[in-house]
Amino acid sequence: MKLSEVSYICVISTYGPYQRAQKTGDILLGGLFPIHFGVASKDQDLAARPESTECVRYNFRGFRWLQAMIFAIEEINNSSTLLPNITLGYRIFDTCNTVSKALEASLSFVAQNKIDSLNLDEFCNCTGNIPSTIAVVGASGSAVSTAVADLVGLFYIPQISYASSSRLLSNKNQYKSFMRTIPTDEYQAIAMAAIIDHFQWNWVIAIGSDDEYGRPGIEKFENEMFHRDICIDLNVLISQYSDEAEIRRLADRIENSTAKVIAVFASGPDIEPLVKEMVRRNVTDRVWLASEAWASSSLVAKPEYLDVMGGTIGFVLRSGKIPGFKEFLQQVHPKQSSHIEFVREFWEETFNCYLEDSLRNEDSENGSTSFRPLCTGEEDIASVETPYLDYTHLRISYNVYVAVYAIAQALQDILNCTPGKGLFANGSCADIRKVEAWQVLKQLRHHNFVNSMGERVRFDNASEVSANYTIVNWHRSSEDGSVVFEEVGYYSIHHKNGAKLSIDKTRILWNCHLTEVPFSNCSEECEPGTRKGIIDGKPTCCFECTECSDGEYSDHKDASICSKCPNNSWSNGNHTSCFLKEIEFLSWTEPFGIALALFAVLGVLLTGFVLGVFVEFRDTPIVKASNRELSYLLLFSLICCFSSSLIFIGEPQDWTCRVRQPAFGISFVLCISCILVKTNRVLLVFEAKIPTSLHRKWWGLNLQFLLVFLFTFVQVMICVVWLYNAPPGSYRNYDIDEIIFITCNEGSMMALGFLIGYTCVLAAVCFFFAFKSRKLPENFTEAKFITFSMLIFFIVWISFIPAYFSTYGKFVSAVEVIAILASSFSLLACIFFNKVYIILFKPSRNTTEEVRCSTAAHAFKAAAKATLRHNSASRKRSSSVGGSSASSPSSSIILKTNGNEAESPSVRRQSNKPRVSFGSGTVSFSLSFEESRKNSVK
Repeated sequence: MKLSEVSYICVISTYGPYQRAQKTGDILLGGLFPIHFGVASKDQDLAARPESTECVRYNFRGFRWLQAMIFAIEEINNSSTLLPNITLGYRIFDTCNTVSKALEASLSFVAQNKIDSLNLDEFCNCTGNIPSTIAVVGASGSAVSTAVADLVGLFYIPQISYASSSRLLSNKNQYKSFMRTIPTDEYQAIAMAAIIDHFQWNWVIAIGSDDEYGRPGIEKFENEMFHRDICIDLNVLISQYSDEAEIRRLADRIENSTAKVIAVFASGPDIEPLVKEMVRRNVTDRVWLASEAWASSSLVAKPEYLDVMGGTIGFVLRSGKIPGFKEFLQQVHPKQSSHIEFVREFWEETFNCYLEDSLRNEDSENGSTSFRPLCTGEEDIASVETPYLDYTHLRISYNVYVAVYAIAQALQDILNCTPGKGLFANGSCADIRKVEAWQVLKQLRHHNFVNSMGERVRFDNASEVSANYTIVNWHRSSEDGSVVFEEVGYYSIHHKNGAKLSIDKTRILWNCHLTEVPFSNCSEECEPGTRKGIIDGKPTCCFECTECSDGEYSDHKDASICSKCPNNSWSNGNHTSCFLKEIEFLSWTEPFGIALALFAVLGVLLTGFVLGVFVEFRDTPIVKASNRELSYLLLFSLICCFSSSLIFIGEPQDWTCRVRQPAFGISFVLCISCILVKTNRVLLVFEAKIPTSLHRKWWGLNLQFLLVFLFTFVQVMICVVWLYNAPPGSYRNYDIDEIIFITCNEGSMMALGFLIGYTCVLAAVCFFFAFKSRKLPENFTEAKFITFSMLIFFIVWISFIPAYFSTYGKFVSAVEVIAILASSFSLLACIFFNKVYIILFKPSRNTTEEVRCSTAAHAFKAAAKATLRHNSASRKRSSSVGGSSASSPSSSIILKTNGNEAESPSVRRQSNKPRVSFGSGTVSFSLSFEESRKNSVK
């Protein structure tokens, strides 16, 4: 048996008689539901006492939510296990979806929960003992719930909302007694942005209601869009009370916008005026994204609106099961629910009639219902289609059901409390018969349970209901043309696993019949191979497509940046991918490399041939006169020069890079040192006044090789220091488009400069001595040809310097190879080809007599020059003493060859006869002078 019901009569003078439902009980629960969508506009001129505003436009879904609360309370009252012997009563009011009406109702809740600082006895003119309202279920809109929470929170009355999702209400410090069974809008804003990102839209319109629901929702939505690089073209706030001119201006802006997607964070009444205007204009090329507050609103989801609103993507809560609720809804009847005035209005609105004993008869006398027939009371509720009976997807109704059961189970915990283990001071328990609202609030904060969908519900300070949304698409029914909410996906947030969006695109119909995803971007998408380029003065979503630079690529559409190809790759022609660069070096297989190698081998062969000729004819005067030992070393060095050029060909390795420059430098210094020593030796001998044995000993063969060694050793030390401090190595040059040049990094350009510079200094000295000895007998030094070869050497290496630093890649090696071959061939040809020609083709000139004649000719020339110089000096001395005597020099040249003498007819005076020995022949020459002096007359 339940406790005896308490009967009372209460009349609230300031609240309309039609706008409440109540039932007595031991414990009262309050309820706030939007039975109407709004209030009638009425100008209050205050000429008389202001009257309460009238609620208009009946909300069938709101009435179903109210019925869910009553059903849950009746179910609990009939339960033998939950709150036995306790009867729950209720006081339910219509908020008319406005703050003012909700506050009027909330005052009745707090009237019995007065505190010392407030005197609210006069608010309710009641008789009997009315129990306090220990909890409130409601309200629906976030703006309404915010106002109610501010009021009931003063009295610590727990408030559980079933539809208020504003993230502002999550502030537990400000709204201490507020709880809810619906997820916060913060998750819904994230889900809406995720859908826009999923369909690759980046240009949208954002519309929000100008209240505590729309403003925070749009703010969170904007933040999410910013983080996803999605732009909002138009961002406005609307209200159901906006005037027609404002709605038309907004419709104009939407029509003129290039954005095709409209995301709306508002309730049904707030968005309805704009929808009507868009329907009037027949704007059918837009995609609407609906928040949970209007995604299934009967105000907007009408068949006559589907031409414009068809294809809307909306978020709705996951539906739950309420066993027996379908039958309960169908049992509604004015005669069976006489205590609920809302049922009478529901009956009249459903069947478009009026009840004979209706309290609204006074209105009908004024003509407002004169067009309606009289209700018979026999109407069949199952024969009409109304949102009230849409019980296939119970979402808000299920939230109401859960809220009532949460309060009931908190009361059950109070009932079952064991003294000493309670939540109150010293472990005490509350008295269920005298329970107060703040005690119920305390119990709710520590209570958690699992609902019928398997979700855990908690009301502590840090908890929010898990966000699980079903995504629906508005279709037109093929049977009756009504609106069908087709489920096309879901969005779920699990605190551990993160968010998950799932959409079946094949089930979506855009604008009721299209299957292709609409385009809503500020700019056309950029094809692969291009990137987005910023347009000055435009949002980042408005861009121009700029082709990727060479060496960069983009392999997908709408690339923000072009990715740079790896060092070993290069972009293809349309910059959509990268291909491996071609590796280049002076290869053995390419024609240029083959040609250089052939010339190098030819040089080695020719030099070897000349060396063979010299060895074969080593005892002939030409070979002997050429200082054959140095000639052998010179030819060997030329072979090394030609061979060193081959190291520059082929893929550079670390060891080849370290060997090739030293090999080239040492080979050339060895070659030039031999030429320098040989040329300087003969020059000193021929220009010596007395070619004594000291000269011959000083310029012996050992000393010549010692000088060559010393000159070469300096170059060797340069190379050793170079290789020790900055060794060259293989280097891959990635700076050239499409090609990787494998070259040698010389390590130190200064060291390379020293190497070539030292070689050029020796060449300059050699050129100097060769130029001085250019008139010596040809059989000895071929000075003219050496001079010419040195000129070629300088031209080649002076040209090499700018060519070396102006080329790149494999051509650097090619330039150096050409310089080596050119200078080597010039030395070989100029110094040896003439000798080889005489040895092989003119053997008559390769005799001792020929060599002696050549030497004698040089002697005659030297003697003549000496005579002229001596005669000139004597004349200058005679003139200086003023004598009149004259001298007429006469010269005699005595040439002796192998003991035979020939004397000139002049008077002879033997003088010292310098001798120069060449092989077996001896040539001696002497100069004698005779002067005829005449005595001068004093």
